[in-house]
Amino acid sequence: MLSEQSAVTVRATLPAVGAAIGEITERFYARLFAAHPELLRDLFNRGNQASGAQRQALAGSIAAFATQLLEHPDRRPDAMLGRIAHKHASLGVAPEQYAVVHEHLFAAIAEVLGEAVTPEVAAAWDEVYWLMANALIAVERRLYEESGSRGLRRWEVVERVPETADVVTFRLRPLDGGPVAAFRAGQYVSVGVALADGARQIRQYSLSGAPGTALRQISVKRVHGGTAPDGEVSNHLHARVAAGDVLDLSEPYGDLVLGDAEDGPLLLASAGIGVTPMVAMLASLAADGHRAPVTVVHGDRSPADHALRTDHEAYTAKLPDASAHFFYERAAEPGTRTGLVDLSGIAVHPGTRAYLCGPLPFMRAVRTQLMRKGVAAADIHYEVFGPDLWLAKG
Repeated sequence: MLSEQSAVTVRATLPAVGAAIGEITERFYARLFAAHPELLRDLFNRGNQASGAQRQALAGSIAAFATQLLEHPDRRPDAMLGRIAHKHASLGVAPEQYAVVHEHLFAAIAEVLGEAVTPEVAAAWDEVYWLMANALIAVERRLYEESGSRGLRRWEVVERVPETADVVTFRLRPLDGGPVAAFRAGQYVSVGVALADGARQIRQYSLSGAPGTALRQISVKRVHGGTAPDGEVSNHLHARVAAGDVLDLSEPYGDLVLGDAEDGPLLLASAGIGVTPMVAMLASLAADGHRAPVTVVHGDRSPADHALRTDHEAYTAKLPDASAHFFYERAAEPGTRTGLVDLSGIAVHPGTRAYLCGPLPFMRAVRTQLMRKGVAAADIHYEVFGPDLWLAKG
């Protein structure tokens, strides 16, 4: 993987680069968008740029990749690369864009670190970058070949269904009347919309319907009123998109999917809008006749905020050995629990594979509880909506 000389140099300079990586990525994005404003307008998530989340994710992923190369020189960090590649593929990232990123990233490194960037240091980190970039390009090429498409396709909204005060489900069919490719439960699609200021913004939404149907289904939570900027695309979809309107969708991507031969005990844990991939997984398990134990766990603010609850319960009831445990911070009903998700009173079967989706604090807490109950770290899988700050932190 990393050449011996470069490994020595990267190991020696990693602390300095790591300490400055936040400033480096801030300057990188400033340079990139000054040279290519269309990327911020039409590709990058402007909300994540405004909050700084994307900068944190990029900084962490570069440092984490370099650390993995040093700690495991004979092993490529495929888990990290796969997750990033799926997101890139859903956005239609092209190989030539990596050269653009390289130009502005290394200019930012030179600006921040100054004379410390000797030719030897520059060559070593250049090797790190292209190892990561070329690996991603290869994975993305394979994903494009498997999907048969790299662009967005026009889809018509055939139904809009309010789920809660802040969640709406959209069901869509291809405008061209062509075939609908299969997807794996847990995957997502990118959705592109034209906003009032002329920008074309793209967001990812999990497919919340059962696999194998002729329609695509996404359930969108309106993001507003928090510390981060309001969601441009989610608010646009809620306010302006109705049956008969047309949206641009990518093919399905994402690596939080059930195994090909998933015949052991499972635990599906979600919070908030993280319920969407879990409902699709339950639908898939019910259709496949899964017979091993399935433990369903969900946390939400209240029963009224629990999107897709009817489907959540119905698909669970179709499984022969499944149990559902719902936690609500307020207004809990009989048969549900009050407070945050707590696995202490829930049996976790030996050999359980767990799938998590929801806010990072929720997933960290559930992961810790599962490991205390004997679930192996390798058997705990997760999906983050937005920049993967958990992955970036290792």
